[in-house]
Amino acid sequence: MRVILVAGTTQTAKIPGISAAGADPSLVGHTPSADAEIVEFGQTVRSPVTPVSPTGCPTPAAITRAVRELTGFDALVVDGGLSEPTGAPTIDVGAMPGRDIREEQPVPTAPGAFEAARQLATTLPEDELVIGETVPGGTTTAMAVLRALGEDFGVSSSLPENPTDLKEDVVADAFDASGLSPGDAAHTPKRAARYLGDPVLPVVAGLTVGALESGIEVTLGGGTQLLTAAALARHAGAVGDLSLATTSYLAADVPHLEDAAEAFDLDLVVTDPEFESHPLDRYAAGEAKEGACMGGALMLADRMGVLDDVEAATLDVLSRLDPEAVDADVVEDDA
Repeated sequence: MRVILVAGTTQTAKIPGISAAGADPSLVGHTPSADAEIVEFGQTVRSPVTPVSPTGCPTPAAITRAVRELTGFDALVVDGGLSEPTGAPTIDVGAMPGRDIREEQPVPTAPGAFEAARQLATTLPEDELVIGETVPGGTTTAMAVLRALGEDFGVSSSLPENPTDLKEDVVADAFDASGLSPGDAAHTPKRAARYLGDPVLPVVAGLTVGALESGIEVTLGGGTQLLTAAALARHAGAVGDLSLATTSYLAADVPHLEDAAEAFDLDLVVTDPEFESHPLDRYAAGEAKEGACMGGALMLADRMGVLDDVEAATLDVLSRLDPEAVDADVVEDDA
């Protein structure tokens, strides 16, 4: 079993008010590169920042890393369009950083990256994959792609209050720029991702399609961005058992999640880590909710009987990333 983290960027994330994946908009491009390093090494290497929200909510990558330390799962990072260097070893599938979706063709590499990812998945010697993503601004691009496919489900947000009106305006501008109308890309997922998406979505969808074709069990670890990747895979004709593993924080934010999972023939797994300690209490307050395969990692922790240890392990990871972010007494008491 292997966890795959697809890391990439979209200029859409720099629209003010769209994303909480960075202390300020100028840093969001570093978030996926840093997340990859944290999952791989438990610390940043080349990235100049440790990702936090403007209010100090830590990156979900710290949780995924904590579960990795508890369970020892193997990990693989796929470059899904990184714009900043990362010290984590990555697999290249030809994805380039995404442009603002209000441009005519924000992801010209989508078709090729989809096929390269599909081929990669068919070569992996695994019987199970858990696939996650890190791409700031990804819920907005997910909304646009779902609309392009003719699917009318909503998306979540990394912010406590989902800026739905802003996202709707951005998506409307994106459709104007693309020349497409909602539903025009039904059953043509590469087209949807190319004209209205981000570079991570076609890579996750391609990995999913290739794995299912090879008889590999696939769980998508994340929220509505991974739901959108599942929609792309189903619109590509992928069949077979497919699961979506997410957090209780995300599920509480998306009332239609069960209906959407049923629409795309997904088994839905929701895990509650019951975080209480600062700064993890920011998740319970509605920040972040998902990302960096957090939901998939928590599912694995629950499966392996270490879910109750995740909070303390995460605080330990955070204390190494930023000693000032965590009360040392809390870490000692929980250890």
